[in-house]
Amino acid sequence: MIRAAAVQTQPIFGDVAANLERTRQLVLSERADLYVLPELFSTGYLFRDREETASLAEDYPSGDACRFLAELSDTAGAVVVGGFAEKASGGRLYNSAALADRGELLSLYRKIHLFDREKACFDAGERAPHVVATSIGRVGMMICFDWIFPETARCLALAGAQILAHATNLVLPYCQNAMPTRCIENRVFAVTANRIGEEARDGTRLAFTGWSQITGHTGERLAQASAESEEVICAEFDPALADDKQVTPENHLFRDRRPGLYGEMWR
Repeated sequence: MIRAAAVQTQPIFGDVAANLERTRQLVLSERADLYVLPELFSTGYLFRDREETASLAEDYPSGDACRFLAELSDTAGAVVVGGFAEKASGGRLYNSAALADRGELLSLYRKIHLFDREKACFDAGERAPHVVATSIGRVGMMICFDWIFPETARCLALAGAQILAHATNLVLPYCQNAMPTRCIENRVFAVTANRIGEEARDGTRLAFTGWSQITGHTGERLAQASAESEEVICAEFDPALADDKQVTPENHLFRDRRPGLYGEMWR
């Protein structure tokens, strides 16, 4: 059994130091083996343009947020996943997430499905989602709008993921209700860490929905946060349960698939 936590925060746009410190306080207020933080937890979300994104983006693995994740995972003795703005070679800017395990940065994921005006501020990731073997199980990272594309979770599940670490800044009202389906159709656990509050910049206003949740491998909500408070929610589960894909004695979730008949899905 492990204890997983979704950490729901309210970042102050551009105040990295304050955001990191508040996140530290929240994480260390609850014991867990896995902590998932929101998308862009260190900077806030509503960038004006690529120039502003670049001013707050950082290198992996040497940037402030990445070093923070490594140090926090060491202090907590846990796996920690969090989203940040990444500055890469060639002027590329990514909406990324990093995974640290007990002091060591193990993996980087770059969001492949950009939402709305993110397309003006970031480049889409070019690498397929991948699974990371950690001290608490096999973890696959997703970022926010990746949820609406069932291929994301399915690719991770086919690659052996037991847990989806889902860092989000949700503004649409659908995701929290969709994640039980993602978990049922793949028999995996999911930790969806959202943020709260509003950001208003240059005439654009976004309200974030909260309701962070931890979802079981058969679709049940194991824990759910409120819509309006910074908080940490926790749930205990056995990641190994996600390895059993037998739906009935005669039906296996993956072996019964018939990819050769799915046509356009593979284009």
